Amino acid sequence: MKEARFIVGIDLGTTHCVLAWTEVPRAGGEVREIRIFPVPQLWNPGEMKAQPLLPSFLFLPGPHDVPAGGIRLPWNESSDIVVGELGRSRGAEIPNRLVSSAKSWLCHSGVNRTEAILPWESPPGTRRMSPVEASARLLGHLRDAWNHEMAARDPGDRLEDQEIYLTVPASFDAVARELTVRAARAARLENLTLLEEPQAAFYAWIQWQADGWRKEVRVGESVLVCDVGGGTTDLSLIQVAEEQGELTLRRMAVGEHILLGGDNMDLALAHFLRAKISQKEGSTLDSWQTRGLTQSCRTAKERLLSDAALEREPVAVLGRGTSLIKGTVKTEMSRSELEAVLLDGFFPRCGLDELPARRTRVGIQEIGLPYEAEPGVTRHLAHFLRKHAGGSHGSGQDVAFPSAVLFNGGVMKPQALRQRVLESMAGWAGRPIRELASGDLELAAARGAAYYGLARRGRGIRIRAGTARSYYIGIETAMPAVPGVPAPIKALCVVPFGMEEGTEAEIRGREFGLVVGEPAAFHLLASTVRKKDEVGEIVEDWKGDIDEVTAMETELSPAHEGEGMGLVPVWLLSKVTEVGTLELWCVSSGGERRWKLQFDLRESA
Repeated sequence: MKEARFIVGIDLGTTHCVLAWTEVPRAGGEVREIRIFPVPQLWNPGEMKAQPLLPSFLFLPGPHDVPAGGIRLPWNESSDIVVGELGRSRGAEIPNRLVSSAKSWLCHSGVNRTEAILPWESPPGTRRMSPVEASARLLGHLRDAWNHEMAARDPGDRLEDQEIYLTVPASFDAVARELTVRAARAARLENLTLLEEPQAAFYAWIQWQADGWRKEVRVGESVLVCDVGGGTTDLSLIQVAEEQGELTLRRMAVGEHILLGGDNMDLALAHFLRAKISQKEGSTLDSWQTRGLTQSCRTAKERLLSDAALEREPVAVLGRGTSLIKGTVKTEMSRSELEAVLLDGFFPRCGLDELPARRTRVGIQEIGLPYEAEPGVTRHLAHFLRKHAGGSHGSGQDVAFPSAVLFNGGVMKPQALRQRVLESMAGWAGRPIRELASGDLELAAARGAAYYGLARRGRGIRIRAGTARSYYIGIETAMPAVPGVPAPIKALCVVPFGMEEGTEAEIRGREFGLVVGEPAAFHLLASTVRKKDEVGEIVEDWKGDIDEVTAMETELSPAHEGEGMGLVPVWLLSKVTEVGTLELWCVSSGGERRWKLQFDLRESA
């Protein structure tokens, strides 16, 4: 591959995609500015605009949904989908043709993420695509737009030939990371590395502060990165330490995957305005119209949050038949209504000991995204701090209760929401909590990813991190058969917390029996709280601290041709690749045969 000319950071977001770039610094040369790439996209049929944010929406038009030739692109005259702003606005009118929240579906283990399932609940016969394909299409649009603008003169400047850093939620498990890489490679982006979004936000803060960042933090304290985006609430703790007289940073804890963010807030706003319409018009919107209203609320919310001068924004949804009203149903959302719904509904005041609500689940449910039952971000934050932060209030011992917060994500733009988080934490800690001021919260992850590329070349500060979880493989206990009592499953640590990318670990202390020649189940487990387990350590009573990520059932071929079913003595090898994905290998005692445990990337029971 030709040596890359650019370092590129990509934020593949639930709501927006952002691409930042800088030139690869030459030996002895100065570091160039990190810039945001304005992404060309359709704004109206036949009208292109370049914007820093590419809405993560794909509209799959039917034969009469767009004017003839209206979705042609400068680089693709036969385009059959609409990506970006026009896709979002047109999809708000015809929601059963709109693919949204593909990133949230990527981490949903309850569905087959490689099958064409989106738009979810669209009528039979409607065109669909998989979450992986949808993510690849978004990345493909970024690739084509970049190549059209940046590689027009020199084909060597194509995006696929650059050094790419792609952000993912810190809470993404090994399977979701693997699927993200699969989507990137489907978009022909091979030269990439994954980076956790909260880390990317912190890198952006360091870059924004320049040399002044060292004056903003103190040795021994920790910083909470509170990243609330379109689909998830992502929490991380970064500790400040000192080594050989220099400040160092280490990511010490990450939260569980919390499917709570802008999507939930859009739905809450839709219910609020639905009641407002019902009271004014005396009629109720049906489920199809409510889906359209939700998309319209998303657009209105983002406009109000991005323009402080706006006090209200119109919201419209298409009428249905004559039972409601003829034509379009119109209302408006005011800034005060927006902040009231978000502040009271999603950032309630609570105590540090309040647990997120758990409800009794209905036995038969619709299949869909597994949103959190508890909408209160502050309650999830309290639960996270009690598990991971030390001091007189939290129970964690590895890191101090945070004394500063760095916010990220478009949801956290309103100052009222940030202030509620700071006030809540101050009440829990009994002392003020300061905010680390940063740049644009929607652009930070991409900027930080580009900065990380510079840091890897020795031209910036690196956060020590590694894997955000400890990973385990299920081992069946050897015991006599007992009626009605299955053999217990032990958890064998194969990847410790913080294992660095590009490293591997061997478990040679003891041999295990690998089932070959017949169907067998393999269980991948993980934990965000067991940070001291070492490679090869076996945990017998693991329920509560360790959760199953996924499982696969497969039949591995025997070591030698002609051999039947049985147990093959093996030792285990784990790798965390440079990209940031996980590989597990079973190696026969003599080393002549290896089996890679390729875990099921589809649904898990």
